[in-house]
Amino acid sequence: MRVGILGSGLMGGKLVTLFARAGHEVVFSYARSEQKLKRLAREAGEQARAGTPADAARESDVLLLAVHWSRVDDVLKQAGNLSGKVLISCSLPMNANDTDLVLAHTSSGAEALAKKVRGAHFASAFGTVPSEVLFGVFDGRRRAKRPTLVYCGDDRRAKGVAAQLIRDVGFDPLDVGPLRIARYTEPFTLLIAQLAYEGDRGPEVAYRFEWMGRE
Repeated sequence: MRVGILGSGLMGGKLVTLFARAGHEVVFSYARSEQKLKRLAREAGEQARAGTPADAARESDVLLLAVHWSRVDDVLKQAGNLSGKVLISCSLPMNANDTDLVLAHTSSGAEALAKKVRGAHFASAFGTVPSEVLFGVFDGRRRAKRPTLVYCGDDRRAKGVAAQLIRDVGFDPLDVGPLRIARYTEPFTLLIAQLAYEGDRGPEVAYRFEWMGRE
C-alpha cells in the first residue's frame, strides 16, 4: 500500500518507519521541521519520502492521523479533501497538558474525528500502546504469540486496512466492534500510559488478550 502520515512525531514517525520496513511506500508529513521529515524518510529507506500533508493525502491510499488533539483541525485543513481515502487515527482527545480526555463517556475522539472527515473510510487503531514498544514488537513479529492491538470502526474497508497494517508491524489485531467502542479504548489507553510512564518497569509495554478454555 501507499501510506501517508499526518503527524510525524514519536508515534507517527515510528509507525510509518515500520510500514516502510514492511514493504509499503510511505510519505512522512507534518513535523516541526522539514529537516526532520527528510531525516525520517532517509532513515526509513527507499520506500519513503518527505512531503506536505497535501502530498500525503494526494499520493497515498491510506492515511494515518497521529497528531496531538490540538493540531487535528490544522492538519486536516492542510491535507485537504479526504473523500474516498482510508483514514486511520491514533490521535487521543487529550487536553493541552495531556492530563485528561476532553471527550469521554458519551462520545470519543474517534467519533468526533469521523464527523470531521465525512466521506473518508475511517477507523481507530494504534493508539493503545506507547511508541516505545513498537520497534521491539516489530523485531519479534515472527513469534507464535504476538501482543494484541485493538481497533474499532464502522467502515469495513478501513477496518480491513487497519488489521493488515497492525499485522505488518507485529501485533495480533483484535476487532472490538463499532466506532463507539472508542469510548472504552481511549480511556484504556490512559491505563497503558499509567503503566508505561508512571510505573517502575519502563515504557516498553504491550498487552495480550486470551480466551481461556479454548483450543
